[in-house]
Amino acid sequence: MKLLVVEDDPDLRRQLVTALENKNYTVEETADGEEALYLGQEYPYDLAIVDLGLPKLSGIEVIRQWRDDGKEFPIIILTARGDWQDKVEGLEAGADDYLVKPFHMEELQARLNALLRRAAGHSKPVLEFGPIKMDTTGRVVYRHNEPVKLTSYEYRTFEYLVLNAGKTISKSELTEHLYHQDFDRDSNVLEVFIRRLRQKLDPDQDLQPITTVRGLGYRFALTADSSSE
Repeated sequence: MKLLVVEDDPDLRRQLVTALENKNYTVEETADGEEALYLGQEYPYDLAIVDLGLPKLSGIEVIRQWRDDGKEFPIIILTARGDWQDKVEGLEAGADDYLVKPFHMEELQARLNALLRRAAGHSKPVLEFGPIKMDTTGRVVYRHNEPVKLTSYEYRTFEYLVLNAGKTISKSELTEHLYHQDFDRDSNVLEVFIRRLRQKLDPDQDLQPITTVRGLGYRFALTADSSSE
């Protein structure tokens, strides 16, 4: 999943980016509101973390313009202000949740996990698809209750397909949502990730969790157990 971090404090921004990248998220960053507005309008993100006190353009205005433009990705606002009006204004502008500085990275992680799950229609942190489970908190995949060893790229690819289960995802969409702008966009690289995932998740070739839709892309074809909805 690709996240956008908008924070003008360089130390906090670096802490956020490092912590999220360590959790296998793809993270892009900016320090000012004008660039944030542009990035959110031009590139696909799965979630944005936005400080309210930004230079050039306030976080409130960035969020308001994104929503006016039809951008629907979840947004968590950060604020050092204790005034409840700021939180209300941010939520009314279109944010989905908020954190007041200082905060624990674990709390931010829990909140963004919950927002990403809800955006995909799931309420519980562990998603089950027959013998395959994905723990969105620990960011671990299991097959028959045994952990599957995935690289960070493989996990990102699998997670995006799972959270869009039943939809056909093109190679270009996968690339845009999972990798940095300077990622090698040779489609053969993505095909390698998909092939490895299939081998690891379905070594007996009896599940076919990831199917190819010829000329269109890939689809996660398993149905979620009702207990994980």
